[in-house]
Amino acid sequence: MKETPEEIEAVQPFSKILVDDYGYPKEFVHTRPQYRVKVRPSDTKKEYPVDIAVFSSATHDEDSVYIIVECKKKNRKDGRSQLEDYLRFLKAYLGVWFNGEERLYLHKIEKNGKILFEEIPNIPRYGERVEDIGKFKRKDLRRAENLKPTFRTIRNYLAANAVGITRDEVFASQIINMIFCKIYDERFTRPDDTVKFRAGVNEKDEDVKARILQLFEQVKRQYNDVIDVADAILLDAKCIKYIVGELQLYSLKDSSRDAVGDAFEIFIGPSLKGAQGQFFTPRNVVNMVIRMVDPDTDERILDPACGSGGFLVESLRYVWNKLEEKATELGWPEAEIEAEKQKVAIKNFRGIDKDNFLSKVAKAYLAILGDGRGGVHCENSLDRFSNWSAKTTEDIQPETFDVIVTNPPFGKKLAIDSTDILGLYDLGHKWTISGDGVFEKGDLVDKQPPQLLFIKRCFQMLRPGGRLGIVLLESIFGMPKYQYVVNYIRSKAKIKAVVTMPEDLFQPHTHAKCCVLICQKYKTGESVETCDDYDIFMSDVKWCGHDSRGNVTYSYNEAGEKVIWDEIPLVADRYLEMR
Repeated sequence: MKETPEEIEAVQPFSKILVDDYGYPKEFVHTRPQYRVKVRPSDTKKEYPVDIAVFSSATHDEDSVYIIVECKKKNRKDGRSQLEDYLRFLKAYLGVWFNGEERLYLHKIEKNGKILFEEIPNIPRYGERVEDIGKFKRKDLRRAENLKPTFRTIRNYLAANAVGITRDEVFASQIINMIFCKIYDERFTRPDDTVKFRAGVNEKDEDVKARILQLFEQVKRQYNDVIDVADAILLDAKCIKYIVGELQLYSLKDSSRDAVGDAFEIFIGPSLKGAQGQFFTPRNVVNMVIRMVDPDTDERILDPACGSGGFLVESLRYVWNKLEEKATELGWPEAEIEAEKQKVAIKNFRGIDKDNFLSKVAKAYLAILGDGRGGVHCENSLDRFSNWSAKTTEDIQPETFDVIVTNPPFGKKLAIDSTDILGLYDLGHKWTISGDGVFEKGDLVDKQPPQLLFIKRCFQMLRPGGRLGIVLLESIFGMPKYQYVVNYIRSKAKIKAVVTMPEDLFQPHTHAKCCVLICQKYKTGESVETCDDYDIFMSDVKWCGHDSRGNVTYSYNEAGEKVIWDEIPLVADRYLEMR
């Protein structure tokens, strides 16, 4: 049977959510062939097919149907109407409408011979009752594997229902405020206590809103150097309750992916940042780069174009994992491990971004994650050091970093034309090659993409022997006109690896073909003449986990299991094996 778009975009994702996030046994979840329901009492043929039926046992009989899920491409009003029709003639008393973009949860109540329906914040997890929704203890929160679908439904709900908010950057600001409330609550609630970030079945919208606003005031007091006093949650009570309902069963702090990064990809994406060449680096690429440069627990790490902090957050997690392994071997107590983790975050992690909003988000997220907030600065990384603030110049100095990981902005529209800045950089000049193959620097160019200038800035910031992992346009290594750039890189560092990425990597936002460069700045006494004979790791990635539309790509492993078709994690494995 050929899979329909409805099947791919809604039925399969929500079936997975029911099993992975809600804990329902696979054998209780029925998708194909479709379970059929009556459209009227006299309908013996059961004319209406249901996309997903969840049963209270593995028998799949009429008496055990518990939840039905409809995945038709309808609007919210029509989706609810159809869901009510289905529930009237079934034993099930819970229904979900999900069209791949929005979700609606209904609870059927039979009272005084009448059937009533109430909209509820979510459905219960396996083994729970409806009245248990929103009564989560912190220890009961579940790790989320992929929050993008959830954030996408929240984004679509807000776009349709939020009053007085229309711009994506405002939506982003509001969802980030909500996420910080959620992560703060997880961090400062004891395991056996009930979380404050919750929405119960019978709770009034205004009561949920009041609790969240109180939580946000605590966030602002805790991180008053990051979040302004004037910052506010502007969403109405109904929208707040909807967001809380969608997120409350998850632990964002313990999720396998960066929740803030996922939210930003959905809420900001290209509409806000694409024109500025600032595309959010896919998490699989970030993790690949970090594994290849392999930062250690005592090394200083910089991202000079940090955006919302993706490279910094994942680098911090990587270093913390190393620290925990070492500390466990040495038998350190938990309190000592946590203190050392915080010390590492404060001492060793630095970031710069010229966008005030993004640098603020990076600071706030690092603060909540592990208190590396003081290391993020809002500056133009390419400007003269003397034009930076005194705090930044004190904190970030040339040749003081062991590792740099970054994805600087790219695009012709962003070209730097300031002669003052271009004059600071060798790659801000024209280069010619003589007959004997020697490159000679000439006059300033009229303009230059910032990505090229970042190459020199990165080498300026690295210690001798320091490692660089940077995302660059593939054309730099493939087109003759950029030969001078490759020559410049070779004059400063050993090229350790070049990994070309598929054209779909930044899709659906841009088709720019990129690569990852891993190199090591020459140690004192080394040069291109003394280090000219060494191996370079080369890799050409074909599959990055999604297609040109941003949809997840799948394949089947040797066990016949459906897995994400993503070759990027394999690159780091091969590189480390051959290193």
